[in-house]
Amino acid sequence: MTAQVLAGAPAAAALLSRAAARARTLPRPPGLAIVRLGDDPASVSYVRGKDRKAREVGLQSTVYALPEETSQAELLALIAELNAAYDVDGILVQLPLPPHIDEAAVLRAVDPSKDVDGFHPVNVGELWSGRPGLLPCTPAGVMVLLEHYGIPVAGRRAVVVGRSAIVGRPMAALLLAADATVTLAHRRTPDLGAVTREAEVLVVAAGRPHLVTPEMVRPGAAVVDVGINRVLDAAGVSRLTGDVHPDVAGVAGALTPVPGGVGPMTIAALLANTVTAAERRLGLSGPR
Repeated sequence: MTAQVLAGAPAAAALLSRAAARARTLPRPPGLAIVRLGDDPASVSYVRGKDRKAREVGLQSTVYALPEETSQAELLALIAELNAAYDVDGILVQLPLPPHIDEAAVLRAVDPSKDVDGFHPVNVGELWSGRPGLLPCTPAGVMVLLEHYGIPVAGRRAVVVGRSAIVGRPMAALLLAADATVTLAHRRTPDLGAVTREAEVLVVAAGRPHLVTPEMVRPGAAVVDVGINRVLDAAGVSRLTGDVHPDVAGVAGALTPVPGGVGPMTIAALLANTVTAAERRLGLSGPR
């Protein structure tokens, strides 16, 4: 068996096309504010990519690049200004933040209606209550990816490996909302392989390279690898790999590549969230 490749680029392009079409119907372009502290190369690269893609979709994107020594009070003051700004529909604070900043306090300071990352406790509560809110981008992107490739979820046994607030827990909530029977597992789950072998849909987001190996996967299962880990290969060359061993492709029915799988979906879901936030703030309605 060779697994179907669930590439993120086509699904992300389709989601962005729909978001762009929705944005064009609004009386003004949706506004996205991206806040970055310091010059960490990875953060600079991520922000540049988000800003570029936002403009391609027709959003009004503004990057606030602040010095790393910016105080928490100064950062919170900027967020308060963005919360009050009429033409800002979405606020994204690029993580991680410098050690002197209370990350949780900053995320709580963002207006929930502009929290396009979906991290605010209000949006987390809305998700688990089954009410409309702004969804965490990576789990939302995974759901769009599965739908794009016609992977059924309703009535299926789904297992999520990883319990982070950013991916694992909201992923379980979204699968449950889609009528899957969901188990939330993690690295300390006894006999993890016995649990993952039950999954018809397996989502792995544990942050551990090659945690899931072929014998841990049910034949024919759809496997989504959210992990992105930088490791050294046998030649000492740094490369990216996921939480799922590549040999799982010989057992699974479908598998996301790393890189090129879930990554494009996260940015696409972020921009779709921004359009949704604009629609709601302008008194309109649209799909999440």
